[in-house]
Amino acid sequence: MSFFKKIMVLVVCLAMLPSSVGIAQDMLTVGASPVPHARLLEAVKDDLGSHGIELKIVEFTDYVKPNLALNDGELDANFFQHLPYLHSFAKDHGLDLVSAGSVHVEPLGLYSKKHSSVEEFPEGGLIAIPSDSVNGGRALLLLQSEGIIKLDPASGLEATELDVVENPKKLKFKSIESAQLPRVLQDVDGAVINGNYAIEAGLNPSRDGLIIEGADSPYANIVAVRASDRENPAIVALMKALQSDEVKEILSKEFEGAVVPAFGPGE
Repeated sequence: MSFFKKIMVLVVCLAMLPSSVGIAQDMLTVGASPVPHARLLEAVKDDLGSHGIELKIVEFTDYVKPNLALNDGELDANFFQHLPYLHSFAKDHGLDLVSAGSVHVEPLGLYSKKHSSVEEFPEGGLIAIPSDSVNGGRALLLLQSEGIIKLDPASGLEATELDVVENPKKLKFKSIESAQLPRVLQDVDGAVINGNYAIEAGLNPSRDGLIIEGADSPYANIVAVRASDRENPAIVALMKALQSDEVKEILSKEFEGAVVPAFGPGE
């Protein structure tokens, strides 16, 4: 067989292969907190793969680097934060980042290793709260919702200890980086801990929290992207996969009320 005929046979054979063979996949790099965010992303990998999208997950254990990495182009999206935090961080750092959609709520909770109820907290007791302004304010609002303290009505979502106008037990507050809160739990009377870090530490908000946010919390966790990528087909596919019945089932079976869906049918 001549060289020309061999080439023609090869071309014909390649043309007869299934259309999916040899097609390069799009790579989508998403930064995420380990639990439950990375777990949910792992669950939708195959779904995205069937649509020609290879999902790469980069885990972070802090609340600063994922947004900076997204802005700098090291990530295509991140999945670790709620919308008020994204808005605050983007404003403070001059970033053009937006939400691609909501996925779930991780109820913020007050935990204690020393006391079985809020009533047992001693006068002058110490409560640890998240150090970032959004989650710190969220923690104080949670305490206010149970009548433990009262805040200045003008303080808004980013209230601080300076906005406490009534404090019957004369409680003291210590601001600590969110990821470290479970580690200091035995050293304080109580700690207000973000849901993902509570889960990583073996705590379940619905079972172990002395008080927790309701399911109607406005602090739904979202997928963040650069504003220019909000309509990117790969991002749209990612959100469709995350806002699915499969993800709802995982949240129900694996997290037992510690994480609840923040999307409805058809989202």
